[in-house]
Amino acid sequence: MNVRSPLPDPLPDPLPAHLRRERAQRLVDERGFVRVSELRSAFGISGVTARADLDALERQGAVRRVHGGAVPAHSPGDGLGVEREHSFEEALEASVVPKQQIAEVAAKLVQSGQSVILDVGTTTHAIARALCARSDLHDVVIITSGLSIALELEKAIPRFTVIVTGGSLRPLQHSLVDPLAGLVLSQVHADLAFIGCNGVDLAGGVTNINLPEAGVKALMLTAAERVIVVADRSKLGQVHLGRVGPLSAFHTLITDATADGEALDKLREGGLTVLLPETTPNTQAVV
Repeated sequence: MNVRSPLPDPLPDPLPAHLRRERAQRLVDERGFVRVSELRSAFGISGVTARADLDALERQGAVRRVHGGAVPAHSPGDGLGVEREHSFEEALEASVVPKQQIAEVAAKLVQSGQSVILDVGTTTHAIARALCARSDLHDVVIITSGLSIALELEKAIPRFTVIVTGGSLRPLQHSLVDPLAGLVLSQVHADLAFIGCNGVDLAGGVTNINLPEAGVKALMLTAAERVIVVADRSKLGQVHLGRVGPLSAFHTLITDATADGEALDKLREGGLTVLLPETTPNTQAVV
């Protein structure tokens, strides 16, 4: 399980800028993602100064700025063939249009009175936003392991009932994993589950970079009547460390309009129904 290194106690006196930035860079490298607000509290500086420090580190190539903070400019496994897991904030800035396309298709599959499992991730976060935008939906129960998703859905209460799985918090993704996440999922059976991932492959199945999250995703497979994997074109044909399940465990793939046709044909041969933005069937045909 990922455990973040603690931030230092607030300093009694401001550090010189060069020392403060050295420590800020070290924190970013150790933790994978550090917020502006965390640097402000740790170093006793203003938000403007914290952002200026991160901007200076980015110009030096030491970090990469993302929404709300910064992530390492390099992968911890650079040169060793190890892929770094991107933070939620980092992923949020990537492939915005494909995620919106996927979310619009996914949201149309949900009907009033249904129960839905929403996995953690930026694509499922976009689905949460698309569901909130559907003013016609009511009496929908949504179960999620993502804190960011729960907060996004809060605006739709009381039309939606939002249940958070509980468990240990992974700050990199704002996700909840075992212990306890599995306990909640073992007690429910939803109509639909939307599962995010890092890879969808004919032989490798659906996979994820992080093992604890892959374990929770696997539990979601058994907790829903219909399981839908959501993945943009960059995930197709990819295989990663944590196996969520074989293709046969999923009913449908929703991907974006630019997905490779040959790759989709192979997945269809594996038994997946594929939904694309321009070919979305009506709700009655697919639910």
